[in-house]
Amino acid sequence: MNELNGKIAAVTGAASGIGLASTEAMIAAGATVVLVDRDERALNDACSRLGSRAIGLPLDLLNTEKCASLLDGILSKVGHLDIFHANAGTYIGGDLVDADLDGIDRMLNLNINVVIKNVRTVAPHMIERGTGDVVVTSSVAGHSAVPWEPVYSPSKWAMHCFVQTMRRQLLKSGIRVGSVSPGPVISALLADWPEENLRKAKEAGALIEPKEVADAIIFMLTRPRNVTIRDVVVLPSAFDI
Repeated sequence: MNELNGKIAAVTGAASGIGLASTEAMIAAGATVVLVDRDERALNDACSRLGSRAIGLPLDLLNTEKCASLLDGILSKVGHLDIFHANAGTYIGGDLVDADLDGIDRMLNLNINVVIKNVRTVAPHMIERGTGDVVVTSSVAGHSAVPWEPVYSPSKWAMHCFVQTMRRQLLKSGIRVGSVSPGPVISALLADWPEENLRKAKEAGALIEPKEVADAIIFMLTRPRNVTIRDVVVLPSAFDI
């Protein structure tokens, strides 16, 4: 139960969904976690509930200056960083011709640019320490061109490529890099799903809980250091893609 005892982690998008479940699972395994999220109220609620090993860091990662301050913010609260879970993201589904242009920018910035910049920010700290784990929340949409996700799916394909390149770059520094690629997860992101798709998924039992994704993340983090789980796809058994 204490496989991450003494480890210090940071999770983005930590106040809800997969990020919150990942945080809860790491704390249950013995880690201290810095929860990074722009929703300060949800962040405070989560930290109050989770106890002293949950430390809130309110941060809007879409603000360029605040995004650049991520590592400084983490290290102002904890002594070092062992695990970084780049989880913050958003979703756009439906026909491209119906997509809001500003919404496209926001989604691509958060799902791609922020992840790359966050890893760029924390990597030198891990390189200096000679160890670390980076986990990126991707999606099954990064493995298959989902026709109703012409913006979201490409953003996750980009993350699949990014993880594979960074795994190779950081391996020599003792840092493991991997991604978790869930199918549909019961979370706020599903609010943007086409209503008919959501209805069918619910009726078919083709959804999973955030905790089931967090379980996979704990599996990745607790392998022997000579083992890297490069990418794990976590699907509802009834999900047809």
